[in-house]
Amino acid sequence: MPENTESFFSPASHGFVRIACVTPKVHIADPAANLAEHIDLAARADAAGADLILFPELSLSAYALDDLFLQQTLLEAVRQAVDGLVAASLDWRGIVVAGAPLKIGDAVYNCAVVVQRGVILGIVPKIFLPNYREYYEKRWFASGAGLSAEFLYRSRHGLTAAPVSTTTVFKTHDFDAFTFAVEICEDVWAPDTPGTKLALAGAHIILNLSASPVVVGKSRARKRLCAATSERLMCAYAYSAAGPGESTTDLSWDGQSLIYEMGELIAEGERFSSGTMTIGDIDVDRIAQERLRTATFNDARKLAQPATGNTPFAHTPHGLTDFHRTVPRFPFVPSDRERLDEDCYEAFNIQVHGLMQRLETTGTKDVVIGISGGLDSTHAVIVACKAFDRLGIPRANIHGYTMPGFGTTVGSKNDALKLMRALGISAETLDIRPAAKRMLMDIGHPYAEGKKVYDVNFENVQAGLRTDFLFRLAGEKRGFVVGTGDLSELALGWCTYGVGDHMSHYNVNCGAPKTLIQHLIRWAAVREFDAKTGRILQSVLEREISPELVPVEDGKLQKTEDKVGPYELQDFSLYYITRYGLKPSKVAFLAWHAWKDASAGDWPPDFPDAKRRAYALSDIRHWLEVFVWRFFTVSQFKRSAIPNGPKLISGGALSPRGDWRMPSDANAKLWLQELRENVPDAVR
Repeated sequence: MPENTESFFSPASHGFVRIACVTPKVHIADPAANLAEHIDLAARADAAGADLILFPELSLSAYALDDLFLQQTLLEAVRQAVDGLVAASLDWRGIVVAGAPLKIGDAVYNCAVVVQRGVILGIVPKIFLPNYREYYEKRWFASGAGLSAEFLYRSRHGLTAAPVSTTTVFKTHDFDAFTFAVEICEDVWAPDTPGTKLALAGAHIILNLSASPVVVGKSRARKRLCAATSERLMCAYAYSAAGPGESTTDLSWDGQSLIYEMGELIAEGERFSSGTMTIGDIDVDRIAQERLRTATFNDARKLAQPATGNTPFAHTPHGLTDFHRTVPRFPFVPSDRERLDEDCYEAFNIQVHGLMQRLETTGTKDVVIGISGGLDSTHAVIVACKAFDRLGIPRANIHGYTMPGFGTTVGSKNDALKLMRALGISAETLDIRPAAKRMLMDIGHPYAEGKKVYDVNFENVQAGLRTDFLFRLAGEKRGFVVGTGDLSELALGWCTYGVGDHMSHYNVNCGAPKTLIQHLIRWAAVREFDAKTGRILQSVLEREISPELVPVEDGKLQKTEDKVGPYELQDFSLYYITRYGLKPSKVAFLAWHAWKDASAGDWPPDFPDAKRRAYALSDIRHWLEVFVWRFFTVSQFKRSAIPNGPKLISGGALSPRGDWRMPSDANAKLWLQELRENVPDAVR
């Protein structure tokens, strides 16, 4: 195993930062008891590898103290607790962020204290103080807006000054993507949040210490707010609210803990419980990459004149191999039924309306589709049917042709014919074998002499003839050819240049990955078509994916995935490499966590049990190498010359006019080298 692969199994080696949101048992107006809770929980979180340990708002004193915040006795006890936390932090690797009421100058501020290894890195005061309904914070606290001061505390070096500011972004010199900043509770509810300026100043993680008493529906509101904030600011957002032990004189507390990353919920803690810890691994490299490719974010940063204060901290990766994050097996396919239904509805209708627009713009009343009985052509024809229905054009104007070649099986041909009849389109069979034999003979191919030579050219002759026939038939029908090739095939270059699945007049499937097409067909079978048609569509779904260009011998069917790899793995790689530009080793790490155990995690609704597979790390590494080589070296010239078609997914498309542009003569050397040096062949 290469030396570099020793750290492969640690998420810290792949740009992940571990956050722990902790919920201590609150002790009313008892900073010493609260300090003990903090030390215990922080030590546990540090042992679990947490880089950031986030406590709730005013955690060292309690939040619901009312006029006690102005008592000198309490404020002095809080200062002693801060000194105690600083001393205890000498033993911890992680950074602790705790809440405290602190007298600074002639005012009391609601503060976050950021502590690491015996030093206060900085103090962040709350800016927006709620003073409505059950809140009266302006009665006790001053707003930290515009404050720039120092706070004296006792460290191992004696009396030490810590900077006090609301504009601080904490950064480490050896991990550029690990940057964080702090805001407090109400700050995130403001129309112009402090976190917005902090994110524009470079913070990839925003931490929120909150008290936020709970009422019915409040937890949902917090989740919506945190999700939207993390998505809008392209950041991670960690939220830790006060829990049991706070005064219930008039209010209640639930200790809600949330960790989001760019709109995705990474971890959520148990509510109404104390002494708990919610851990999530945040992909700060992914956040940095997303900001890098998003011009809007950088333009906003220039216009906003954001906060510029920076405070350095030391970072030592934890080296642990546990991973606190769920990685979806299918990044293009949600595992939640409601969301999957919504995504399928949107994708299907995007395709339908894209074809409708092309038909109306060109004034065309007829289309030609080659129908093999496979996934892609099946989906293309059902999209065409719905487009024709909505335009009021008879389905008979959809001219479907099944064109058996040397490898066509009886099952796929029968399904193609049954489907066309069930849909009510014009259905014909056009046997390409005589023309293929003639062409093979004319070019001197060994097959014409009776030799069983089934090379690439043998396959391309058949693919090319099918396209030739379809284009000439389109001319005869005064229509155009609807393409069937999908996004996954374009990524892998699994199409014959200029013909076959590569070329058409308009391709409804060019934005659909293979893993999504299967669910689109399953969805349409139930939602858009009658039961008879639905049964035929289900039969198509159960068939092995094959180009059926090589004759079946000894019962061995030509299988696409034997050549290019399992589409579920290749679509996984496609998403993370094109959407986020991740290194191959990181893609392998994520894929291993997603696919190593078939019994763990969620599968998409109605996904067949027989197809629920697991993959060893060696398989993931092998097929990722195939993907990298095919994607970066052998396929771009095909993607540079593809027909029009609709983009479907936020993960992107591969049109040279849209999401993906690269030289056709690029090579995969750098990506293959990174993969081979950093991914082991097997689990240790």
